[in-house]
Amino acid sequence: MNQNEAPIFDALMRYREARVVPFDVPGHKHGKGNPELTEFLGKTCLDVDVNSMKPLDNLCHPVSVIKDAESLAAEAFGAAHCFFMVGGTTSAVSSMILSAVKQGDKIIMPRNVHRSAINSLILAGAIPVYVNPGVDDELGIPLGMKLEDIKRTIAENLDAKAVFINNPTYYGICSNLREIVRIAHGYSMKVLVDEAHGTQFYFNENLPVSAMEAGADMAAVSMHKSGGSLTQSSFLLLGKHMSEGYVRSVINLTQTTSASYLLMSSLDISRRRLALSGRAISDKIIATADYARGEIAKIGGYRAFSAELKNNNDIFDFDLTKLSVHTRDIGLAGVEVYDLLRDKFDIQIEFGDMANFLCYISDGDKWKDIERLVSALAMIKRRFGKDKAGLLKSEYIKPIVEMSPKDAFYSNVKSVPIENAEGFISAEFVMCYPPGIPVLAPGERITDEIIDYIKYAKDKGSSLTGTQDMNTEHILVI
Repeated sequence: MNQNEAPIFDALMRYREARVVPFDVPGHKHGKGNPELTEFLGKTCLDVDVNSMKPLDNLCHPVSVIKDAESLAAEAFGAAHCFFMVGGTTSAVSSMILSAVKQGDKIIMPRNVHRSAINSLILAGAIPVYVNPGVDDELGIPLGMKLEDIKRTIAENLDAKAVFINNPTYYGICSNLREIVRIAHGYSMKVLVDEAHGTQFYFNENLPVSAMEAGADMAAVSMHKSGGSLTQSSFLLLGKHMSEGYVRSVINLTQTTSASYLLMSSLDISRRRLALSGRAISDKIIATADYARGEIAKIGGYRAFSAELKNNNDIFDFDLTKLSVHTRDIGLAGVEVYDLLRDKFDIQIEFGDMANFLCYISDGDKWKDIERLVSALAMIKRRFGKDKAGLLKSEYIKPIVEMSPKDAFYSNVKSVPIENAEGFISAEFVMCYPPGIPVLAPGERITDEIIDYIKYAKDKGSSLTGTQDMNTEHILVI
């Protein structure tokens, strides 16, 4: 196929040039019906914010330009098929799980998954079999999955239908994906990969192996995170043994019938750019992140960790594009550095947790931006650094699973103050967002350790989400 083509984008340009008179939706009618919105977004944007029609195809049942665009993306990413997802990678993760498991089926997964994976278990009625990830006690972060843990869990759950893997984690940690795929396939289990943060893996052999190259059955790829497309646009990639028709039917259970052509064309354009220049783009991102790590190391106190962590086990590989920085040695939680960078220096980073923060590096970052970040970090250390006594050490708390997420979510519940919730089974989530990995999920026993963590996270300024109580002072329990 010709990767210079962008079928959806080209079709939109032809539509725009045809000067079609619209008596369909959307009601802004190329912006003429909403001049304030047109002034804000621009006439070009409003001209191509259109509805499905014959020349532009239909995402629910593509037969022309969308089909061609998906085929080009599949080829570029080494997949048997690619679906354009306009509900973000959350919808891609949900579609993977709903395609692989049904009511009562077991699925093996690490506990440090994104909430979208556990949400999908509520929808599917599937039973999670959690593999606790490794933990780096110094950094306080969950790692990948150990092969011995995967082997043991599979041996104890031979009736499981699938294995779900985060690769990479938000911090850039990768498991031994090839070997996990080989082991799981040996027991006829599907392998699903949340590859939200691994777009660049497909275009640079110096980065960890991609899910499709490793032989996974499905992978969710956040093109909007590091692939350059618009927010909320993602890919769902299929391996050669998955049914394209069945997966599309599953996607159509929840995905909108009014797919945004702005999102789809951004995927089309971004795929073309990566297919043609992905190696050069990813080389630049790696070089920028390496430079930042070196400059941050010169400040002292911070630890910008990278591939030196690799141990051939639960840190099998590391994503060199990630700028993950440990902060506890300057006496500040990562979320405190996050807040200081934003509030004092007008620098917005991706997230901060109890001991680390993450800066997302892309092709759009300039050297001067890195230098501004480094200068701000040096000033934060000098002005706000303190003794690290009393800072929380570990980020990961092993869950005590008492019920399936679906059974807990749909149980009879009552609301109790979080400080009085010890011993109860939670009926809802508690998580810091980002990254959106639950501290507590439906069906899990609430412990004093979890309560202390929630209190600590609130005190440090983390944004807690998941509970119906918007202030996260009460929680629904069984």
